Order: sequence, then C-alpha cells, then structure tokens
Amino acid sequence: MDVSMLQRTYTDLLTSLFREGILNQQFIELQQLQDENNPGFVNEVVSLFFEDAGRLITELISNFNQQAVDYKKVDAYVHQLKGSSASIGAEKIRSVCQTFREYYDKNDIQGCYNCIQPLKQEFMTFKSKLEALFALEQQIVAAGGSIPMMRH
Repeated sequence: MDVSMLQRTYTDLLTSLFREGILNQQFIELQQLQDENNPGFVNEVVSLFFEDAGRLITELISNFNQQAVDYKKVDAYVHQLKGSSASIGAEKIRSVCQTFREYYDKNDIQGCYNCIQPLKQEFMTFKSKLEALFALEQQIVAAGGSIPMMRH
C-alpha cells in the first residue's frame, strides 16, 4: 500500500473513532503535544493507559468477586480510571466510569455491578482500535510518510 493510501486509511479510522464516540477532542490535544523530538509520545502515553486501565479493571472485577466488597476501593479505582481515560480522550470509557460513579453516589450497588461488563467491553474496543491506529502510524512512517494531523 502506498503512503497516500495508508494516510487516507489512517484518517478514515481516526474519523470513525470520533464519529463513534470512542475518542474526543482531548486525543487531538494529546497528539498536538507530539513532535519530531518525541515522535512516539502519544503511543507511549496510550500504552501506559492500556497497562494502568487493564490493571484497574482487573482489580475492580476482583473486588466485586469478594464476599465483602470494599466499595471505597472500588470507587477509588473507578475515579482513577475516569481521570486517566479523560486525559487521553477515551470518551466511552470515561462515560461508563461516570455512570458507575453516579450509581455509586446513589448507593445503587447493582447499578455499579452492571457497569463492569460495559466498562470491560469499552476498554477492549478502545485498545484494539488504538492498536490498529498505531500500527497504521508505524506503516506510514516506515513508508517514508508523515502522520496526518486531525483538526476536530
């Protein structure tokens, strides 16, 4: 595939991530912090998010599987996940965390529990889509092209 085709595919994928509500404006702001001195900045930040979010979700599920659920700990995990997802523009993950916290504030434990599967699903979707986006970036750079910047 030539560079222009790769760039078009990249732009189409990125556009679809915004249209589907998976990403928000914060992701573009994160991209704008990347420059030639640190070309892998966004990939590094998002990879750290993958690790951290994966760990938090695992802890969250583990806590809900305990006989005596530590709801303060659960709230802390969700609060941290909400903040980190907001900081990189992971909109759907942030939204599920927001819903979870609303249930938590109402002491609706079943509502909280019902948010776990959608949270896990949104994380997996986000991770696979961003990994595909980063793979395209690598192909574009390897072919001698530059990553198209999006103004959303």
